[in-house]
Amino acid sequence: MKTFIHQDFLLGNKTAERLYHQYSANQPIIDFHCHLSPQMIAQNRQFKDLTEIWLEGDHYKWRAMRTNGIAEKFCTGNAPGKEKFMKWAETVQFTIGNPLYHWTHLELARYFNIFELLSPATAEKIYNKASEMLNSAEFSTRSLIKKMNVKVICTTDDPTDGLEYHRQLKGSFEIPVFPTFRPDNVVKIEDINKFKSYILKLEEVTGTSIKNFASLIEAIDSRHLFFHENGGRSSDHGLDRFYFSSFSASEADLIFKKLLKGDNISLEEAEKYKTAVMLELCRMNHKRGWVQQFHVGAMRNNNSRMFREMGPDTGWDSIGAPQDALRMSRFLSALDDTGQLAKTILYNLNPADNEMMITMAGNFNDGTTPVKVQYGAGWWFLDQKTGMEKHLKDLSALGLLRRFVGMVTDSRSFLSYPRHEYFRRLACNYVGEEVEKGSIPDDDELLKPLIEGISYRNANEYFNFEK
Repeated sequence: MKTFIHQDFLLGNKTAERLYHQYSANQPIIDFHCHLSPQMIAQNRQFKDLTEIWLEGDHYKWRAMRTNGIAEKFCTGNAPGKEKFMKWAETVQFTIGNPLYHWTHLELARYFNIFELLSPATAEKIYNKASEMLNSAEFSTRSLIKKMNVKVICTTDDPTDGLEYHRQLKGSFEIPVFPTFRPDNVVKIEDINKFKSYILKLEEVTGTSIKNFASLIEAIDSRHLFFHENGGRSSDHGLDRFYFSSFSASEADLIFKKLLKGDNISLEEAEKYKTAVMLELCRMNHKRGWVQQFHVGAMRNNNSRMFREMGPDTGWDSIGAPQDALRMSRFLSALDDTGQLAKTILYNLNPADNEMMITMAGNFNDGTTPVKVQYGAGWWFLDQKTGMEKHLKDLSALGLLRRFVGMVTDSRSFLSYPRHEYFRRLACNYVGEEVEKGSIPDDDELLKPLIEGISYRNANEYFNFEK
């Protein structure tokens, strides 16, 4: 019987097989958006067992386990590692149709050469074999990265981060690990005490007295420059939506001073403040020639009780409402009006926004650079088979698929790189199907650059990593 993860996994036709094996499979990986820990890479962390590397910090798996009726102590609690793994193995058989089933078996195959299906019957054997392998030098964080043919990594970092681990890695690790500027805490004003604490931290790091809007922007800009000096060439913004409301400089200053005092502000004042800050951040990106990424559409921390107990990024988020297209348009247009719109990648979480986002990106492509404003890969709840297939079809119909910068891991796990393989197989299958239907010419002069581009080359050229 053919193993589940075989050489033509997800490749449903001969053209797809040819495209994947000839033009995609061996391309390097550029991971231009992830949440890997630069500290773990710098310290070349060794994981003690499969539970530690697979379940520690993985809210995708925690959500599935909770949904399957598994108690929290086996997800984020203090249950022994092996018991946690056995509960995950118990859950895997219920994830058929979910990307977790595919990812699980791709990761076992690619890292550990294990092709058995994970189930309660095979769990102990798989756990023992993989955990033993993880204790060898070939399975340290740096070795895992090299094993997957990764060429560039861009982590996600707060402006107040000292970037000491990025500096340690420079010159000591052959694969560049660049920081990405993620200034969301300057925009998160809903919890005023946390916001004020963050401003105090920003003051301490920058040596700046932040008393008004101008000094706030001065402090952020100094950190932006610091990131630039340490290899940063991109920003990322994880927002519920795009903000826009017309404001004056004096209004922005007054609203910020109210926030510093802890005074209540209106919804319209909050919109003005967020618009003002985001525009300034984007101007910094343009000034230094960066790429800016917008991840919008998540509805975060829905379970108030669990958020209080566990904090953010623990698996209580979902798809939010469709984006406000008018605010997005006015925000991007304000930057374009002054010639300060940087290269931009737009990611949506609600699939209802696909067509709107692709056509919105097209409004701001002005011929100065190929696909200056990009439609980004299927993200989070959409980085699964159905989501990726819809993404490819929508982008083909309304944009330029051949210019697409391709996949990101968006992951905290050092075992997540097979997600690039997953995307590449689905992309080759989609193109192969269209070729065999006669919708795309069966001409390798067209197909080779298309597949190589979305697998690797487009991202390398768009971010200009060679330079």
